[in-house]
Amino acid sequence: MERLSARELFDKVKDRLALRWVAGEQGEKRAITPAEKQARRPSLAGYLNIIYPNKIQIIGSEELAWLNGLDARERWEMVEKIIGFQPTALIVSKDQPVPEDVRQAADESGTPIWLSSKRGHELLTYLQYHLARLLARRVTLHGVLMEVYSIGVLITGESGSGKSELALELITRGHRLIADDAPEFTQIAPDVIDGSCPEILQDLLEVRGLGILNVREMFGHTAVKPSKYLRLIVHLATGVRIGEDAGLERIYGDNSYREVLDTRVPQTAIPVAAGRNLAVLVEAAVRNHVLKTKGIDPAQTFLDRQAHQMRRQSPW
Repeated sequence: MERLSARELFDKVKDRLALRWVAGEQGEKRAITPAEKQARRPSLAGYLNIIYPNKIQIIGSEELAWLNGLDARERWEMVEKIIGFQPTALIVSKDQPVPEDVRQAADESGTPIWLSSKRGHELLTYLQYHLARLLARRVTLHGVLMEVYSIGVLITGESGSGKSELALELITRGHRLIADDAPEFTQIAPDVIDGSCPEILQDLLEVRGLGILNVREMFGHTAVKPSKYLRLIVHLATGVRIGEDAGLERIYGDNSYREVLDTRVPQTAIPVAAGRNLAVLVEAAVRNHVLKTKGIDPAQTFLDRQAHQMRRQSPW
């Protein structure tokens, strides 16, 4: 999502944060955009700051006490300055009375003021997390997103390569479906990609010849999951003849990386051929990936053993 209006944000968090809109309702279209696009704002939400203003300004007890301690001229200048930064919204915590001059300035300028019974740190913690997810970079990829042995695995391949049939086999083996056909991926941290399912596709899996299946109804609630971090991509390679692999590929496998939202995700290619049990191969690929993350590399172990044997047999 590239932008979020004040009304959209209010509707999403009002119940969780016990918000009430008390002034500046005409400013409901004010937008909040990702932090990296804002040259003069270091964060999306924070306590009242007139030096580095945040898009969501939280006004707690200390901020109100500071404002009330100013003389009339200074107070007028500060209120004008706060409103002049055009924040997306001002949130007053702990149901404190909104000063009349602030309320009037907000109504005149169309600056939303929300009142909450929550404490300031509760508002700040939830808004920072919620805004980071709502405004995070997103991309939709073609494939089936599964949870296999607690690892998020994206199964990719050309149309007709058997992705959905493989997903169905994995589900019958106790693994879980996240999204079929068009999973959405969100960058929630520099090296963390979260995959989820569009609402229209939730619980559904399309298998050629069978049509659309409701996985939750067929296999139970434990057969599906709303989201999972992407840790591995398994690509079903068609048109590759078994036995034509290069020498090192026979040892290391066909492993590479794929860029997803500027994050390198390990990818393993599995050739598709008649008689191959792809579900078992995917499970093995996931287990092997887990071992590698723990520093255990079977291929390197084999090569080390071979080099050691050659040194023992060498006459020099």
